[in-house]
Amino acid sequence: MPAIKIENLSKRYIIGHQKRERYTALRDVMMHKLRGVGQRLMHPLSPNREEVDVEEFWALQAINLEIQQGDRVGIIGRNGAGKSTLLKVLSRIIEPTKGRITINGRIASLLEVGTGFHPELSGRENIFLNGAILGMSRSEIKRKFDEIVDFSGTEKFLDTPVKRYSSGMYVRLAFAVAAHLEPEILIVDEVLAVGDAEFQKKCIGKMEDVGRSGRTVLFVSHNMAAVQSLCTSAVILKGGRLIYSGSVKDAVTKYVSEVGSEITASISERRDRKGSQQFRIKSIRFIDDETNAPLSVLVSGMAVRIELDYEAKDIGAPINADVSLGFYTEAGALMFACRSSVIGVSLKARPGTGTWYLRIKKWPLNRGVYRYTVYSEGNGQVADWVTDVGTISVETGDYYGTGKVPAAMAQGVFINYEWAMKAVPE
Repeated sequence: MPAIKIENLSKRYIIGHQKRERYTALRDVMMHKLRGVGQRLMHPLSPNREEVDVEEFWALQAINLEIQQGDRVGIIGRNGAGKSTLLKVLSRIIEPTKGRITINGRIASLLEVGTGFHPELSGRENIFLNGAILGMSRSEIKRKFDEIVDFSGTEKFLDTPVKRYSSGMYVRLAFAVAAHLEPEILIVDEVLAVGDAEFQKKCIGKMEDVGRSGRTVLFVSHNMAAVQSLCTSAVILKGGRLIYSGSVKDAVTKYVSEVGSEITASISERRDRKGSQQFRIKSIRFIDDETNAPLSVLVSGMAVRIELDYEAKDIGAPINADVSLGFYTEAGALMFACRSSVIGVSLKARPGTGTWYLRIKKWPLNRGVYRYTVYSEGNGQVADWVTDVGTISVETGDYYGTGKVPAAMAQGVFINYEWAMKAVPE
């Protein structure tokens, strides 16, 4: 028996746009209101005649999905794709317009961390209040009280009103309460983005414990590494429609290839380039080397192919080319560079046009926005050098293939390494 079965689910909102004149005097507003009052007095059953444009907006359209007991499903998609609406419908916060949902088991939601906290009450009192709102019994809260306090790290401030908490402390306590629920089905909406790096690591660990316990989890996040680490399958929503359901790896690949415009830099018209121009780089493209799909976002650990189109002058024999791509933080710090001659590869620039390929088996950069520069030499002289070609966005991924989310860090490089232990003689 599935934990959740969704059949032809749709949710419609009616959006009203009031028509207003660009310039409206006070007397016009007053006369308009008086006319409205007069109309209601003379015709109390008549509809409101204010000029309103009505628009239908379908936040969800014909969703069909079956989730089995113990599945951990990642729900990904761009902002406005319908992810939060889907979770609110499943949590019975809002009613669907069409369709049917069958849920087997007790369900709990971590949609808006801190909902139900009272600012005048102490942290201790809010643990009991919020726990009760989330469906925990008093005995259950008492049993888990010490564990909740230890997880939140707010033991020194338990008897202080939460209105005096910092925003970080408030969120830590709220998540700690919600994370200690024990439902059969847990719905989580982007709450792992709260707190500092150390607390996020604790949150990830808690979610892994929930997954190992055999409970069903629905997890919404823009953090691809967290989705890869926590989930056994994934779905993609786009424009309120379900466009993919399957493996996490394929879902992440499809998502990053569709999340925005592909990364393509056309630099044939750049006038700030340096070098002899024996040949020049015309454009640079980033491709998923496994699926051949153009990329709009890169993910740590994915196989990336970078294609460089060039145009060379006809000067007889092909030109010996040495080409390099360098990647920098937005502040200008070099993260890494790939130069053909360093690995013993001699490229050729043949008269006319052609393409060079740079393959990176496991993309090494962590989450962030980076800039890149292309540099090339022809027969030992600078041929074409273009700085600040463009930017790329990177999401943290499962670089080591262990299902473990790397420690949170801002803009860094992953490396391949090994740990070993020296054998001790018996």
